[in-house]
Amino acid sequence: MKIFIVEDDKKLKNELITFLSNYGYECDSSEEYKDMVDIILNSHLDLVLLDINLPYFDGYHICREIRKTSDVPIIVVTSRAGDMDELMSMNLGADDFITKPYNTQILLAHIEAVLKRSETKPTQKKICHNGVVLQTARGIATYENNEIELTKNEMKILSVLIENAGRIVTRDELMDELWQSDEFVDDNTLTVNVNRLRRKLEDIGANNYIVTKRGQGYLI
Repeated sequence: MKIFIVEDDKKLKNELITFLSNYGYECDSSEEYKDMVDIILNSHLDLVLLDINLPYFDGYHICREIRKTSDVPIIVVTSRAGDMDELMSMNLGADDFITKPYNTQILLAHIEAVLKRSETKPTQKKICHNGVVLQTARGIATYENNEIELTKNEMKILSVLIENAGRIVTRDELMDELWQSDEFVDDNTLTVNVNRLRRKLEDIGANNYIVTKRGQGYLI
């Protein structure tokens, strides 16, 4: 399991990395706070530990942007202990909220609980169409020996399109697959997901792989 730690207190971050590594977790972090959203979205992660008080963008902004395209579990870990901070974190899509200072064993219990709830692991299979191979167990797509990592939402979108190759898949169908309902989901959110997936496919040479049928949906 890979955990990404967003924490600007270097001492605390290193302590967290050491602690979680001792329990078998692979930890990653970055000090490129200005590009933090893209770094997280382009990494294949199982969970994000996210502080609120950060350089450039606060944790609220990062959480909001991640949730536009990814459902990776997020635990907000912060010294802010107000009810409004917890409420805002949850409204923006965080899975859990824990305040500093905290007992490390309690933090570990929160991490394990969130990971257990999110254990809807993709079926271990490969599906392919027109040279693009989607490996759902690894969360990657390949084309002509080139490989890209996909977020969970990107993987779901590509999986649905491949399984329905030759048929127009409506936007409503995709939103139902991603979120089970269109509550709190708008057209722009789906468009962002599809466009990001399309760019990733182009990066490995699969140009014009996803065709937009205006007013209808998407087709491969």
